[in-house]
Amino acid sequence: MNRRIRELKAYPMDRLNRAKEELRRKGIKIYDFGTGDPKEPTDERIRRALIEAVPEVSQYPTVKGRRELRQAIAGWFEKRFGVSLDPDREVIPTAGSKEAIFHFPLVFIDTDSEKRKVIFGTPAYPVYERGTFFAGGETYPVELKYEDRFLLRLDRVPKSVLEETAIVWINYPHNPTGAVAPLSYLEEVYGICREHNIILCSDECYTEIYFKEPPHSTLEVGKEGVVVFHSLSKRSGMTGYRSGFVAGDERIIQEYLKYRSSFGVASQEFVQRAAEVAWSDEEHVEKRRKIFKEKAEIFDRFFREIGLEFLPVEATFYFWVKLPKGISGEEYALHLLNYGIVISPGEFFGKGGEGFFRIALVPTPDECREATEVWRKAHKEFMEKRN
Repeated sequence: MNRRIRELKAYPMDRLNRAKEELRRKGIKIYDFGTGDPKEPTDERIRRALIEAVPEVSQYPTVKGRRELRQAIAGWFEKRFGVSLDPDREVIPTAGSKEAIFHFPLVFIDTDSEKRKVIFGTPAYPVYERGTFFAGGETYPVELKYEDRFLLRLDRVPKSVLEETAIVWINYPHNPTGAVAPLSYLEEVYGICREHNIILCSDECYTEIYFKEPPHSTLEVGKEGVVVFHSLSKRSGMTGYRSGFVAGDERIIQEYLKYRSSFGVASQEFVQRAAEVAWSDEEHVEKRRKIFKEKAEIFDRFFREIGLEFLPVEATFYFWVKLPKGISGEEYALHLLNYGIVISPGEFFGKGGEGFFRIALVPTPDECREATEVWRKAHKEFMEKRN
């Protein structure tokens, strides 16, 4: 087995799934705030489009996907961000964003070059690191700080490191912290990447779940050397459909397209037709935002009541919560499991996650209210034992 792969820890969500199976065996009611897979139904029009498109004979999808889908994506992107994309040269539909994020370094890291480092912030979505390992690159994680509002400060990375860097990953709105990046920050990072000839990859899968101002896309500040990754999983409640896209610099997109046939294609055609409907409609997205806002308000009040500090949630459906000094996220999570409450310890997301935990606003609003009552009792008992 590949040594680098052998050294990787188990994927964090696999550990959560095993814990949930144990709770089910014991007959304990589960309030699952672990994996970010919300329960809200996918819009009926999207489901109907998929069902009506299921063919009698199923054939392979292409790497480029349906032109109608690429056009729908480009149309949505221009309306949402004011950036024009060529649907034939600057957009590739993908089977969700995870596989595209994982595969991207396979094409753009030259293992024979000194320029093979990949920079990403930590705590983070694990796939930036894992994709780099599988591609033979060198990871350079940068610890994100609460006092910096979890922005990756590329300006503090040594120039010698930047000169050896092939790819920088940013992810705003951010998983796991929910942090949002202002346009000025994106401009700064873009400038540094251009100066050092680095591909700037922006994971933007959470831009459509917001409660105040709409978050920005990195493509708003420039297209040269920039690639963005989007998905319908969170925006449209289509996690199981596996549908997203990669867009940006034409030269990079066309290079990526050339090699994608070795490891990836677009989603099945019937999923693509459902995706066309999803990207062409905002009404269902607005409804989802209202539901997530209701859930966020429930936990905003709850965490304030029990005295836990957290980053105010402006986007995503995550809360990144700070525990009292000396308490680990894993210790707290194991205690809550006894009550059927599943959370993600900050340690799951890498260095910088210690002393925090993440909740994903997955259960329904009513379930969230019910969970806070159980959680209040569990938290009180935990703190009494600690004191």
